[in-house]
Amino acid sequence: MKHWVFWMIAGVISIVGGVLALTNPLAASLTAEILVGWSFLLIGLIVAFSAFRDQGWGARIFLLLFGLLFLLLGINLLANPLQGLLALTYIIAILLMVAGLFRLLLAFQAEFRPFRWIMVLSAALSIILALMIFSNFPQSAAVVLGVYLAIELISNGVSLIVIALARKSILNELG
Repeated sequence: MKHWVFWMIAGVISIVGGVLALTNPLAASLTAEILVGWSFLLIGLIVAFSAFRDQGWGARIFLLLFGLLFLLLGINLLANPLQGLLALTYIIAILLMVAGLFRLLLAFQAEFRPFRWIMVLSAALSIILALMIFSNFPQSAAVVLGVYLAIELISNGVSLIVIALARKSILNELG
């Protein structure tokens, strides 16, 4: 709890990064796309190498193919960042639509009755975001990932600052 200041610094850095991402969402989108490309490349290498340590040929072949798929996805994203940006934005729109429709179906089940309006609101938000991306696709691909990244960084920064202030408060109470 003594190190609340580190949480505060991390929160401020995250908020600054989010604001910078909002000022240039295209650069932030490309940065996110490149980060995903490198992540897929690294995951592909790790999975492919782990295939040789697994038991049985079936598992080895599956892991090797899975690793190669991630490896190829990573190479493709890094070699063609603008196409990758389009593909990732389209995938995000599809995932938002599916998640929204799923939440909408869940909202009308009996066990979610007390929270139905929250589920419907959450579902509507996901569906509206998906429709916004689809209605302006492919132009929206240039900024969507960057704006999402910026919002996440700002939200993360606020959370880290709240954690820092809570830790500082506990430290002051202890003495």
